[in-house]
Amino acid sequence: MQIELKNLGKRFNRQWIFRKLDYLFESGKSYAITGHNGSGKSTLLQIIAGALEKTEGLIQYRSAESAIAPENVFSYISLSAPYLELIEEFTLTEFFEFHFSLKPVLPGYSVQQVISRVELDDAKHKQIRHFSSGMKQRAKLGQAFFSNVPVVLLDEPTANFDTKGIDLYLKLAKTLCNDRLLIICSNDENEISFCDNRIDITQYKNYQSV
Repeated sequence: MQIELKNLGKRFNRQWIFRKLDYLFESGKSYAITGHNGSGKSTLLQIIAGALEKTEGLIQYRSAESAIAPENVFSYISLSAPYLELIEEFTLTEFFEFHFSLKPVLPGYSVQQVISRVELDDAKHKQIRHFSSGMKQRAKLGQAFFSNVPVVLLDEPTANFDTKGIDLYLKLAKTLCNDRLLIICSNDENEISFCDNRIDITQYKNYQSV
Protein backbone atom coordinates (compact mmCIF):
# COMPACT_ATOMS: atom_id res chain seq x y z
CA MET A 1 0.00 0.00 0.00
CA GLN A 2 1.24 3.48 -0.90
CA ILE A 3 -0.17 6.93 -0.20
CA GLU A 4 1.42 9.75 -2.16
CA LEU A 5 0.88 13.44 -1.44
CA LYS A 6 1.60 15.88 -4.27
CA ASN A 7 1.67 19.63 -3.65
CA LEU A 8 -0.87 19.11 -0.87
CA GLY A 9 -2.32 22.13 0.89
CA LYS A 10 -5.12 22.95 3.31
CA ARG A 11 -6.58 26.36 4.04
CA PHE A 12 -9.22 27.41 6.57
CA ASN A 13 -10.79 30.72 5.54
CA ARG A 14 -7.78 32.85 4.50
CA GLN A 15 -5.17 31.01 6.56
CA TRP A 16 -3.02 28.24 5.09
CA ILE A 17 -2.54 25.41 7.61
CA PHE A 18 0.12 23.81 5.41
CA ARG A 19 1.06 23.98 1.76
CA LYS A 20 3.29 22.40 -0.92
CA LEU A 21 3.58 19.09 0.90
CA ASP A 22 5.05 16.24 -1.16
CA TYR A 23 5.50 12.86 0.49
CA LEU A 24 5.30 9.12 -0.16
CA PHE A 25 4.07 6.75 2.55
CA GLU A 26 4.72 3.02 2.07
CA SER A 27 3.66 -0.22 3.73
CA GLY A 28 6.08 -1.80 6.16
CA LYS A 29 7.19 1.59 7.46
CA SER A 30 6.10 3.81 10.35
CA TYR A 31 5.81 7.59 10.17
CA ALA A 32 5.48 10.28 12.83
CA ILE A 33 3.84 13.60 11.99
CA THR A 34 5.16 16.17 14.48
CA GLY A 35 4.58 19.86 15.19
CA HIS A 36 3.37 22.09 18.00
CA ASN A 37 -0.27 22.04 19.12
CA GLY A 38 -2.49 23.60 16.48
CA SER A 39 0.13 23.22 13.74
CA GLY A 40 -2.04 21.00 11.52
CA LYS A 41 -0.99 17.45 12.43
CA SER A 42 -4.53 16.20 12.96
CA THR A 43 -5.76 18.10 9.92
CA LEU A 44 -3.24 16.31 7.72
CA LEU A 45 -4.14 12.92 9.20
CA GLN A 46 -7.85 13.50 8.60
CA ILE A 47 -7.16 14.50 4.99
CA ILE A 48 -5.15 11.31 4.48
CA ALA A 49 -8.04 9.34 6.01
CA GLY A 50 -10.51 10.99 3.64
CA ALA A 51 -12.42 12.67 6.47
CA LEU A 52 -11.44 16.23 5.43
CA GLU A 53 -11.19 17.76 1.97
CA LYS A 54 -7.86 19.16 0.81
CA THR A 55 -7.70 22.69 -0.60
CA GLU A 56 -5.12 21.97 -3.29
CA GLY A 57 -2.89 19.20 -4.57
CA LEU A 58 -3.41 15.48 -4.99
CA ILE A 59 -3.55 12.35 -2.84
CA GLN A 60 -3.00 9.07 -4.65
CA TYR A 61 -3.71 5.71 -3.02
CA ARG A 62 -2.23 2.53 -4.52
CA SER A 63 -2.46 -1.12 -3.55
CA ALA A 64 -0.24 -3.63 -5.39
CA GLU A 65 0.35 -1.00 -8.08
CA SER A 66 -3.39 -0.53 -8.67
CA ALA A 67 -4.99 2.84 -8.00
CA ILE A 68 -7.67 3.04 -5.29
CA ALA A 69 -10.57 5.42 -5.88
CA PRO A 70 -10.89 8.05 -3.11
CA GLU A 71 -14.43 6.94 -2.31
CA ASN A 72 -13.15 3.43 -1.52
CA VAL A 73 -10.20 4.43 0.68
CA PHE A 74 -12.17 3.96 3.91
CA SER A 75 -12.04 0.18 3.51
CA TYR A 76 -8.22 0.25 3.54
CA ILE A 77 -7.77 2.48 6.61
CA SER A 78 -8.42 2.36 10.34
CA LEU A 79 -8.21 5.46 12.55
CA SER A 80 -7.94 6.09 16.27
CA ALA A 81 -8.13 9.67 17.56
CA PRO A 82 -9.28 11.57 20.67
CA TYR A 83 -11.98 13.37 18.67
CA LEU A 84 -13.64 10.14 17.50
CA GLU A 85 -16.70 9.13 19.49
CA LEU A 86 -17.62 5.61 20.57
CA ILE A 87 -21.18 4.29 20.64
CA GLU A 88 -21.63 4.62 24.37
CA GLU A 89 -24.89 2.68 24.59
CA PHE A 90 -23.09 -0.45 23.37
CA THR A 91 -21.26 -2.82 25.65
CA LEU A 92 -17.64 -3.34 24.68
CA THR A 93 -18.48 -6.70 23.11
CA GLU A 94 -21.34 -5.17 21.12
CA PHE A 95 -19.11 -2.33 19.96
CA PHE A 96 -16.41 -4.64 18.64
CA GLU A 97 -18.96 -7.00 17.06
CA PHE A 98 -20.50 -4.02 15.25
CA HIS A 99 -17.16 -2.56 14.19
CA PHE A 100 -15.74 -5.83 12.89
CA SER A 101 -18.93 -6.47 10.90
CA LEU A 102 -17.92 -3.39 8.89
CA LYS A 103 -14.14 -3.95 8.84
CA PRO A 104 -13.13 -7.57 9.36
CA VAL A 105 -10.92 -8.45 12.29
CA LEU A 106 -7.33 -9.55 11.67
CA PRO A 107 -7.09 -13.25 10.75
CA GLY A 108 -6.72 -15.49 13.75
CA TYR A 109 -8.52 -13.15 16.17
CA SER A 110 -12.02 -13.19 17.61
CA VAL A 111 -13.83 -10.34 19.34
CA GLN A 112 -13.10 -11.90 22.71
CA GLN A 113 -9.42 -12.25 21.87
CA VAL A 114 -9.26 -8.56 20.88
CA ILE A 115 -10.85 -7.63 24.19
CA SER A 116 -8.23 -9.70 26.00
CA ARG A 117 -5.37 -8.16 24.00
CA VAL A 118 -6.44 -4.64 25.03
CA GLU A 119 -6.78 -5.92 28.62
CA LEU A 120 -10.46 -5.14 29.08
CA ASP A 121 -11.79 -8.62 29.94
CA ASP A 122 -13.50 -7.38 33.11
CA ALA A 123 -15.42 -4.75 31.11
CA LYS A 124 -16.58 -6.80 28.13
CA HIS A 125 -20.26 -6.65 29.19
CA LYS A 126 -20.15 -3.08 30.52
CA GLN A 127 -21.67 -0.19 28.57
CA ILE A 128 -19.00 2.11 27.16
CA ARG A 129 -20.66 5.14 28.76
CA HIS A 130 -19.43 3.80 32.09
CA PHE A 131 -15.81 3.52 30.91
CA SER A 132 -12.99 5.72 32.12
CA SER A 133 -11.16 7.81 29.53
CA GLY A 134 -8.28 5.32 29.55
CA MET A 135 -10.62 2.38 28.94
CA LYS A 136 -12.20 4.21 26.00
CA GLN A 137 -8.76 4.81 24.56
CA ARG A 138 -8.00 1.08 24.77
CA ALA A 139 -11.24 0.37 22.88
CA LYS A 140 -10.29 2.88 20.17
CA LEU A 141 -6.85 1.36 19.77
CA GLY A 142 -8.41 -2.11 19.67
CA GLN A 143 -10.61 -1.30 16.71
CA ALA A 144 -7.73 0.44 14.90
CA PHE A 145 -5.00 -2.15 15.45
CA PHE A 146 -7.15 -5.26 14.96
CA SER A 147 -9.02 -4.20 11.81
CA ASN A 148 -7.76 -6.16 8.84
CA VAL A 149 -6.62 -3.13 6.83
CA PRO A 150 -3.21 -2.16 5.37
CA VAL A 151 -3.13 1.37 6.83
CA VAL A 152 -3.36 2.34 10.52
CA LEU A 153 -3.67 6.04 11.44
CA LEU A 154 -3.23 7.11 15.07
CA ASP A 155 -3.65 10.57 16.59
CA GLU A 156 -2.21 10.95 20.11
CA PRO A 157 -2.58 7.21 20.74
CA THR A 158 -1.65 7.27 24.44
CA ALA A 159 -3.97 10.12 25.46
CA ASN A 160 -5.39 9.36 28.93
CA PHE A 161 -2.99 6.44 29.41
CA ASP A 162 -0.89 5.59 32.44
CA THR A 163 2.44 3.77 32.16
CA LYS A 164 0.75 0.39 31.80
CA GLY A 165 -1.40 1.71 28.97
CA ILE A 166 1.62 3.16 27.18
CA ASP A 167 3.40 -0.20 27.43
CA LEU A 168 0.32 -1.90 25.93
CA TYR A 169 0.22 0.58 23.04
CA LEU A 170 3.89 0.04 22.23
CA LYS A 171 3.48 -3.74 22.30
CA LEU A 172 0.49 -3.63 19.95
CA ALA A 173 2.16 -1.19 17.55
CA LYS A 174 5.34 -3.21 17.31
CA THR A 175 3.68 -6.63 16.94
CA LEU A 176 0.69 -5.79 14.72
CA CYS A 177 2.02 -3.15 12.32
CA ASN A 178 5.30 -4.53 11.00
CA ASP A 179 3.94 -5.16 7.51
CA ARG A 180 1.43 -2.32 7.45
CA LEU A 181 1.61 1.43 6.87
CA LEU A 182 1.50 3.18 10.24
CA ILE A 183 1.15 6.97 10.59
CA ILE A 184 1.13 8.60 14.04
CA CYS A 185 0.43 12.24 14.92
CA SER A 186 2.28 13.14 18.11
CA ASN A 187 5.04 15.12 19.81
CA ASP A 188 5.37 12.53 22.60
CA GLU A 189 8.51 10.41 22.31
CA ASN A 190 6.70 7.61 24.14
CA GLU A 191 4.41 7.33 21.12
CA ILE A 192 6.80 7.79 18.20
CA SER A 193 10.26 6.67 19.35
CA PHE A 194 10.17 3.59 17.10
CA CYS A 195 9.03 5.40 13.93
CA ASP A 196 11.22 5.03 10.86
CA ASN A 197 10.46 8.50 9.49
CA ARG A 198 9.35 11.91 10.80
CA ILE A 199 7.52 14.76 9.12
CA ASP A 200 7.61 18.17 10.79
CA ILE A 201 4.39 19.83 9.61
CA THR A 202 5.73 23.27 10.54
CA GLN A 203 8.13 23.05 7.59
CA TYR A 204 5.11 23.49 5.33
CA LYS A 205 3.55 26.51 7.05
CA ASN A 206 5.65 29.43 5.79
CA TYR A 207 3.08 30.79 3.37
CA GLN A 208 1.13 34.02 3.47
CA SER A 209 -2.59 34.13 4.07
CA VAL A 210 -4.63 34.93 0.97
